[in-house]
Amino acid sequence: MRSDAIKKGLERAPHRSLLKAMGYTDEELHRPLVGVVHAHNEIIPGHVHLDKICEAVKTGVRIAGGTPVSFATIGVCDGIAMNHSGMKYSLASREIVADSVEIMANAHPFDALVLIPNCDKVVPGMLMAMLRVNIPAVMVSGGPMLTGRFRGKDVHLISVFEGVGRVKANTMTLEELEELEEAACPGCGSCAGMFTANSMNCLTEALGLGLPGNGTIPAVSAARLRLAKQAGMAVMHLLAENIRPRDIATREAFENAMAVDMALGCSTNTVLHVPAVAREAGVDLPLALFNEVSQRTPHLCSLIPGGPHSMQQLDEAGGIAAVMGELTNLADSLHLDVMTANGKTLRENLEGRAVRNAEVIRPVDDAYHEVGGIAILYGNLAPDGAAVKQSAVADEMLEHAGPARVFDSEEEAQAAILAGQIKPGDVVIIRYCGPKGGPGMPEMLSPTASIIGMGLGKSVALLTDGRFSGGTQGACIGHVSPEAAEGGPIALVEEGDRIEIDIPNHSLKLAVAEEELERRRAAWQPRPPKITTGYAARYARQVTSGSTGAVLKDE
Repeated sequence: MRSDAIKKGLERAPHRSLLKAMGYTDEELHRPLVGVVHAHNEIIPGHVHLDKICEAVKTGVRIAGGTPVSFATIGVCDGIAMNHSGMKYSLASREIVADSVEIMANAHPFDALVLIPNCDKVVPGMLMAMLRVNIPAVMVSGGPMLTGRFRGKDVHLISVFEGVGRVKANTMTLEELEELEEAACPGCGSCAGMFTANSMNCLTEALGLGLPGNGTIPAVSAARLRLAKQAGMAVMHLLAENIRPRDIATREAFENAMAVDMALGCSTNTVLHVPAVAREAGVDLPLALFNEVSQRTPHLCSLIPGGPHSMQQLDEAGGIAAVMGELTNLADSLHLDVMTANGKTLRENLEGRAVRNAEVIRPVDDAYHEVGGIAILYGNLAPDGAAVKQSAVADEMLEHAGPARVFDSEEEAQAAILAGQIKPGDVVIIRYCGPKGGPGMPEMLSPTASIIGMGLGKSVALLTDGRFSGGTQGACIGHVSPEAAEGGPIALVEEGDRIEIDIPNHSLKLAVAEEELERRRAAWQPRPPKITTGYAARYARQVTSGSTGAVLKDE
């Protein structure tokens, strides 16, 4: 066993002595040591209950004959970090999560791992570490939050963000917003809706690195605790069979996950995270592959925030297994012989799985949209690509042209939106917010929610080299690459320039003559970094483009 390096033989008596200082017995040390990696803390509602999930995992490991050893990593709540300097650290935290798990797993050579994340950057960070370390491993998330109820309607975190815009537009009173604030987030779990955290937890299941149910079983359900125990038992089976993450996360498995991404209408942040995770598995996923998969995969689920259905309803309708089962009705839609975390093939896992609500998970011949939820746009404004959640765009905004309203920070744009300075037809551009320029590619949930809240969602588009929350809806195009800080074309846009958006044809253009762009390019000067010390400054120097997953340079 891998852990023999710290517990077996005469020379390891000092190591055993340290382990016994924590109360481990010889009987426990003779068993496989399973690292149980969690991100429990008291600042993220999606993580506040992970101590209970951790205990359930440890129970499962013990049932199956292993010795669980828990340790923690960091986590950032994107909602709490939103719209202030804290958001510069959110995406950057993904690399710290991955590195910290790698360090712990290798410094104390565990035989296997069970990883317990729940929120936006912790899920992909742990997936990256799992594939980097490549010892038998299973992921089990903390599960989604239930939707709240406000005056007879389902509400969620984004309802509160949009409520700020409604108050500014005088369509909601401050007293109503305060009542909504109390009701929108009713308890623990990753924020209710197909936002980034739930997107990545669902894709973990689709990829085969989480057990069936990982993406959709509610956080407060006893079934979530049972799933955690099953994960603890499953990792012992993977250890016995020497099935490792890279055996599961093949090119075919990633294509399966991308198909589910399109069918669900997941967050555009998956365009960052899925390639970054694949890179750790040694699998190349070019950005253009998202369009290829989207073209052959219909959008089957209309989920919050772009639609009416909740994560709880998706779970009740059969969950990710039912979505994948429905996709098998299309020829060559999924690779069914890939291995999964319970030691069974995907084909075996889908046997007997049926859709229980055909409105929540529509048949492939009656899809919400014929193409998938995400599109990658190209053009002279985004030579390396930009991402949009097309399933959440109003039909009248799928094609749009209008004057650029240019802002060099989110704060400036948000102030203009709330002051009523943005008019129907405008294209709001927020730049110098990419991985390097942000730094950390901050999310733009506040301005996008304000646009919706002020009734401009069907008339105003927003473009950024930053990114959007999974809670964003509307004609919001992010990840514009190359970013402004690298001298990308978005840095050359001037107030009033005509921007042409054609989502069905994957086109994003700046209607300015090439000669004029060359003149502007010659005059452009790089901006000084916004943060000059600490981790964020190092991150800005080392990070790559959003088009390559915003991973760090190898050198």
